[in-house]
Amino acid sequence: MRRFLLLYATQQGQAKAIAEEICEQAVAHGFSADLHCISEFNKYDLKTETAPLVVVVSTTGTGDPPDTARKFVKEIQNKTLPVDFFAHLRYGLLGLGNSEYTYFCNGGKIIDKRFQELGARHFYDTGHADDCVGLELVVEPWIAGLWPALREHFRQEQISGALPMASHASSRIDLVKSELLNVESQVELLRLDDSGRKDPEVLKQNVVNSNQSSVSVEDFESSLTRSVYPLSQASLNIPALPPDYLQVQLQESLGQESQASVISADPIFQVPISKAVQLTTNDAIKTTLLVELDISKTDFSYQPGDAFSVICPNSDFEVQSLLQRLQLEDKREHCVLLKVKADTKKKGAALPQHIPARCSLQFIFTWCLEIRAIPKKAFLRALVDYTSDGAEKRRLQELCSKQGAADYNRFVRDAGACLLDLLLTFLSCQPPLSLLLEHLPKLQPRPYSCASSSLFHPGKLHFVFNIVEFLSTATAEVVRKGVCTGWLASLVASVLQPDTHASHEDSRQVLAPKISICPRTTNSFHLPNDPSIPIIMVGPGTGIAPFIGFLQHREKLQEQHPDGNFGAMWLFFGCRHKDRDYLFRKELRHFLKHGILTHLKVSFSRDAPVGEEEASAKYVQDNIQLHGKQVARVLLHENGCIYVCGDAKNMAKDVNDALVEIISKEVGGDRLEAMKTLATLKEEKRYLQDIWS
Repeated sequence: MRRFLLLYATQQGQAKAIAEEICEQAVAHGFSADLHCISEFNKYDLKTETAPLVVVVSTTGTGDPPDTARKFVKEIQNKTLPVDFFAHLRYGLLGLGNSEYTYFCNGGKIIDKRFQELGARHFYDTGHADDCVGLELVVEPWIAGLWPALREHFRQEQISGALPMASHASSRIDLVKSELLNVESQVELLRLDDSGRKDPEVLKQNVVNSNQSSVSVEDFESSLTRSVYPLSQASLNIPALPPDYLQVQLQESLGQESQASVISADPIFQVPISKAVQLTTNDAIKTTLLVELDISKTDFSYQPGDAFSVICPNSDFEVQSLLQRLQLEDKREHCVLLKVKADTKKKGAALPQHIPARCSLQFIFTWCLEIRAIPKKAFLRALVDYTSDGAEKRRLQELCSKQGAADYNRFVRDAGACLLDLLLTFLSCQPPLSLLLEHLPKLQPRPYSCASSSLFHPGKLHFVFNIVEFLSTATAEVVRKGVCTGWLASLVASVLQPDTHASHEDSRQVLAPKISICPRTTNSFHLPNDPSIPIIMVGPGTGIAPFIGFLQHREKLQEQHPDGNFGAMWLFFGCRHKDRDYLFRKELRHFLKHGILTHLKVSFSRDAPVGEEEASAKYVQDNIQLHGKQVARVLLHENGCIYVCGDAKNMAKDVNDALVEIISKEVGGDRLEAMKTLATLKEEKRYLQDIWS
């Protein structure tokens, strides 16, 4: 078989899952994939690699490569490498990202650009898959197009008798491009695609529903459990069955696991919660809490702008519901013993690294598996074979098929359906425990911004969060809380104080609950080293968190250096109601009164406007526009920095658009020039974002 090297760089497991899918499909197309994580330097060597390279790369944070790729990226960005260092390399790259973030697919783009700078050439066009609309819209056609691209690469290699030299590269790329669809346009093309068209590169399976009732399906609207014509009558292209690879044994055990058993690449610190305060009134739309952690007995350190992760469990109720549905409730304390099946067809099969050895079933479902994860199509395909009812089997086949992509997006992905939702819907589905352990991803720690300065609060760490609540409509309408915020809210209920700002400590003697935290990789969302540089902070809602740390830090620095030269500090804050969710109102007044904060501009989106300024400044971006001249002066003439923290989907984009408009207006140029100016500010680390969706 013709070999190619397949590398993946993953943060939450998506890139790995896609690389494994490529690896599985390769055999059917006459290829052998040598699959490795990009961090496994001892298993591959790009300097001497002669086979074509395929790379699948995710993006984390606000445009960073995943943690597993950091060392790799650092090595290839070495300025001393010659421009022909990778001239022998031919590659194809698939980047994963989310267009709600400014730096879409930037993890892949960084590697792609550097490969080109070092002389590597594409044998296949780069694909950029968008999790905002569904990764599969690009991933599936990209993988389908990979095989003819590889065949063309090896054909050209055979013709030349050796690896093609750089002079042949452009003609080969042109030839491949002429044969393949441009992956970047696949999202739009697939929306117009004739679902009845057969693709020879995709495994075809014709499935008919043998259990049609006398009542026509077309009489109903489509839902999670049923389809309508034409999907209900279509022949389906469904994915190949993922090979099983885990052998599971349950053994009675008296052993007791603790939270410390959770596997983490970063050091874990178990710290007590010393205080919890509700920052919003009871009639606010969202409930916001401030939690203080006592880190005085640890060597955990941070600076304002840093983030850290909270290791959290799944909901007890959901875990018990899942175990009950799987008929494993009576075995919850049993020890789980895992082995890789000796006869598995899965290439490179290994035990899941996020499941500790010899721990209980209850512990695995509570602390190790993301049971709220949206099941991927490969998981749905695997569930098909454990579903006995004909109609349910057909519907699961539809949802994982090419023809059922729209239904999958609507009823699974967009509805946020999880495994429990599916099992409570498709009652004849009885999957074995091994299948769940193979397909459910790792329960990820949840990141939070530090909302304090260690100069201001020695030995303490503050963070702020909204208690996330949402309506799950996958099956029946159910109100669910965020995995981490719901757990934290219940954990601090016994010590929760109203936001009275009283200086005395609560007299109640309550045993402080403990949580486990771990540091996040350092970022650049920090105050300038030179305190004379003016800064603009944009943080509506809980996006204000890191800026409270900035202001506390600056107050202490000004106390220590009363004659120092300190730059202006602007804060654009926004909330719904002045009297319900104006977070840190008294603290901000204090900073303003003492000259720490030089400009405070607040927007109230749901209150009736008072005065002309409030009427035209409903959101933070409106206030930025109102003060456009001053903002432009700080950024363009005073070498200032701007920090944006909060929602990526709407706020961050709207703020960016406002900045483009302001700069365009102030410099008298067009939008393109303004966008270039902002891009330069980003490169200079003067336009920084800490955003989330």
